[in-house]
Amino acid sequence: MKSKLAQLRTMTKVVADTGDLEAIRELKPYDCTTNPSIVLKAVSAPSSRPIFDEALSWGAKQSGTKEAINNAVADRLAVSIGVSLAAEVPGRVSTEVDADLSFDIERSLERARRIITDYEHRGVDRGRILIKLAATWEGIKAAEILQNEGTDCNLTLVFSLAQAIACADANVFLISPFVGRIMDWHAKATGKTYLPQEDPGVLSVRSIYDYYKSNGIDTIVMGASFRNVGEIEALAGCDRLTIAPPLLQELEVSQGQLERQLSPESVRAVAPISMDEARFRWALNDDAMATEKLADGIRLFAKDLTALRSMVASNLALVEA
Repeated sequence: MKSKLAQLRTMTKVVADTGDLEAIRELKPYDCTTNPSIVLKAVSAPSSRPIFDEALSWGAKQSGTKEAINNAVADRLAVSIGVSLAAEVPGRVSTEVDADLSFDIERSLERARRIITDYEHRGVDRGRILIKLAATWEGIKAAEILQNEGTDCNLTLVFSLAQAIACADANVFLISPFVGRIMDWHAKATGKTYLPQEDPGVLSVRSIYDYYKSNGIDTIVMGASFRNVGEIEALAGCDRLTIAPPLLQELEVSQGQLERQLSPESVRAVAPISMDEARFRWALNDDAMATEKLADGIRLFAKDLTALRSMVASNLALVEA
């Protein structure tokens, strides 16, 4: 019998939640997704030292304030990791707009366009890239503009149906609901251990999937942030699932029948909901979990972005010494 990972690939596009090139080559995912935490981990690995050294050498030749140069080198590293990943997968590579721009439409657009330009200058077509933005109201509005310009977007840190509906209204290419983080919040709040079929994160993705498919919405649903293979198995058949290497490896060695859980033919009908800014903000405000986890996710990504910039600054000072 095929492994559960092989079975999953027949019903879901599998994405690797890592920037580790060796893991990508071994596990052969369809897409790769990155964020500041993944980039920070990737450039800290010995195998990525040539990428890090090239970015530092490039930065040492730039003019401007130290802060501007540090930030530019950090930006270059994110794209450099993405270029390396694009060479290893047949699909897309997500590259994230700075988390500290999550509430600024114009600066998010400026950063996103620069990312795309950097990729194109290095021979990677924009059709291979997804611009990743936090699913704040501002992030969604920035994505809507980018989509109209022909740049596909991945809206991350999705914790509620309201966010998913606003993303669909903006015609974004893909959303990333965070299964494990939703479960984490509820487990802490209730003290309960959840089985996969009752896992609040799993149920959240299923509700979004039902809404999208029953209303003919093309936006791709990509479950993310898994805590165990049970959550993954409970979402078999979802459009895409982004999975960390340890869980991919666990699925690779797991035997047994993997039953499809989601399919467009068996969705629950859900009436369309009109979503404007006021309704979006109220729905988010009324959902303590979504409010807290969205804010927490942005803070965590911003913290790792700051750590990446600090690493760049200290190493750039050595190069210039």
